[in-house]
Amino acid sequence: MRQYSLLTLASYLVGPPQIILCHLGSLLVLTTGLSWGSVIWIVFLYEIRMLATTGIYHRLLTHKSYQAPAPVLWAGCFVAAAAGQMGPSWWKAHHLKHHHYADEDLDLHSPRAPFSGIGGFLWSQAGWLVSPRSIPQKLPIDVENDPVLKAIDRLHFIPLILLGVLSYYMGDIEYLGAFFLSTTLLFHGVQTVNSLSHLVGEQPFITGDYSRNNGFVAFLALGEGWHNLHHAFPHSSRQGITIRDGRVVYLPDPTFRFLKMLEFFRLASKLRVPTEANLLALARNLDTGAELSEKIPEIQEISG
Repeated sequence: MRQYSLLTLASYLVGPPQIILCHLGSLLVLTTGLSWGSVIWIVFLYEIRMLATTGIYHRLLTHKSYQAPAPVLWAGCFVAAAAGQMGPSWWKAHHLKHHHYADEDLDLHSPRAPFSGIGGFLWSQAGWLVSPRSIPQKLPIDVENDPVLKAIDRLHFIPLILLGVLSYYMGDIEYLGAFFLSTTLLFHGVQTVNSLSHLVGEQPFITGDYSRNNGFVAFLALGEGWHNLHHAFPHSSRQGITIRDGRVVYLPDPTFRFLKMLEFFRLASKLRVPTEANLLALARNLDTGAELSEKIPEIQEISG
C-alpha cells in the first residue's frame, strides 16, 4: 500500500463509516414517514448527484470523454462528493485500475474475482469498500496537481455533511431521513454498475472481459448500465449504444442528454462518440470467426 500522510489516510478511512451511517439513517423514515415533499427531495437528490457522478466523475474527470471549463469540473466534483462517492482522486484512481484489470484478480470490485457467486456479488456491491483495497495505491497526477480538486478529495465528507444539514433545516428529521435514504439508494445504484453489469446482460461488443449492457442498471445509473459499450469504448461520452441485426442502435442515455444540455449552454465541448464503422468493427455478432486474441490489437487501437 502506498504511504500517505496521516490526514489523507484519515480522510479515506472516513468513507466506509459515512456510507454505513447513511444506511442506518435511512431507518428514520420508518418513524417519520414520507410526505410528498420529502419524496420529491429524495428523487431530486438522487438524480442530481447521480448525474454528477456519471457525467462529471466518470465521463469527464476519469475518461475525458468531453471538455468542460474548470468551474464546471470543480462544481460537478463537489456535488459528486456530496453523493458519498468519495473524492475525485480516490474515485479516478479506483476506476482506472478497474479498467486496467477488468475481471482479473487485481480488479478492485469485480463480482467474478477474487470471489464468485453470491460472494462475488456482495464483494463488488459493497465488500471491497470495507477492505484494505479501498485505499488506492496510486493517485492520478492530473487531479493531484489541481489544488481545488485535491481539496475536494481530502475534504470529500464535507459536502455530504453540508447536504445533510441543509436537509434537516428544510424539513427537520423527516427530510434528514430522506437525505439518508436518497444517499443509500444512490450508493447501491452506482454499485450495480460494478456488480450486475458484469454478471447479467448482453455483450454486443468484444472487450475481453465480462462487462455487459444491462437495461435495469442503465435505468438506475442514468445510462451507465450500458457497460459493455463503455468497456469497448471507455472514452465515449455516449454509452447507450448497441448492435442489433448488424446495425448500430442508440439506447436511452440520460447522462449523455445531460452532456448535450451542457454543450448547448457552452459548458461542454468536443463530446467524443465512436463512429459507426468503429462500433461495427468491435461488434461481437459480426465477428467472422477471428480469435479474440487476433482482435485485441484492433480493440486497443479503436477504444484507446
